Amino acid sequence: MSQRTPTSAPPRAPWNYTRFQQRFAPYLFVSPFFLLFAVFGLFPLLFSLFLAFHLWSPLDGVGNWKFVGFENFQLALGPTDMFWKSLKNTVWIGLLSGIPQHLVALPLAFIIHHSLRRFQGTFSTILFLPYITNAVAIAIVFATLYSERLGILNYLGGQLGLDPVRWLGDPNLVPYSVAAVVFWRYVGWNTVLYLSGLQAISEDVYEAATVDGANGWQKFWYITLPLLRPMMFYAFTLTIVGSMQLFEEPFMLLNDGGGSGGAGLTSAMHIFNTAFRDLDMGYASAMSWLLFLAIFTLSMLNNYLFSRDGGRR
Repeated sequence: MSQRTPTSAPPRAPWNYTRFQQRFAPYLFVSPFFLLFAVFGLFPLLFSLFLAFHLWSPLDGVGNWKFVGFENFQLALGPTDMFWKSLKNTVWIGLLSGIPQHLVALPLAFIIHHSLRRFQGTFSTILFLPYITNAVAIAIVFATLYSERLGILNYLGGQLGLDPVRWLGDPNLVPYSVAAVVFWRYVGWNTVLYLSGLQAISEDVYEAATVDGANGWQKFWYITLPLLRPMMFYAFTLTIVGSMQLFEEPFMLLNDGGGSGGAGLTSAMHIFNTAFRDLDMGYASAMSWLLFLAIFTLSMLNNYLFSRDGGRR
């Protein structure tokens, strides 16, 4: 019988820089993103979740926190806490500013796209300017407009024989005043979004509808709205998230107290005050996660309403 000779292993390829580049260079190039995300994104997220179950002030130093379980959440959900009032103010201001944004932006985009297409670029630029304007400048301008003695609104009202109005002093008017600023700033942004969605709709669809005798309203209702559903879902989602995180406009107009009676105090402002004025990081973290749950719930509701079957089973 012949003996079987053992087969020798194939020789390893010598290490070289080209082989290193092919195998490890892609991971090396993408590593800065993951490193920055871990430091500035993932770590603060997990740390805030950790603090939500602890009592801690930055003045106590790192490590000097006390585990309190769900006490921070119970305090935030208590009937006497300001979190409920601030959340109610946030939702109310969001409704006052968000719904009119889309009721104006969608028809305006439709008119610009079909009747004023020649000036579409000009209108898009003008409408987009408020969105990119500095929030401090916006607050200064509107604070001047709302001034009880020197504001142009009360001046025009005085010419009509009306008494001066405390736009930023009356608790009943504060939400409307803040909502007007938010509406003015973001209605152009939503118009540009809808314009981009309209440009993706083929003109052949409208030409076929014209041949069939459809008028402008029928085209808008039966063609534009259904085909714009993905863009509407995107725009509504941005409005919900932005409204629930509203901070800049009321903070600049009303300071950190939210105006008279806290009528303009939003959830983000209340969390900011708790964390950086009262230095109660655990309680602020708990409210942040409750606000996240509120945003997530509203986003899922929005997703359900804009689902392919329109929310019907």
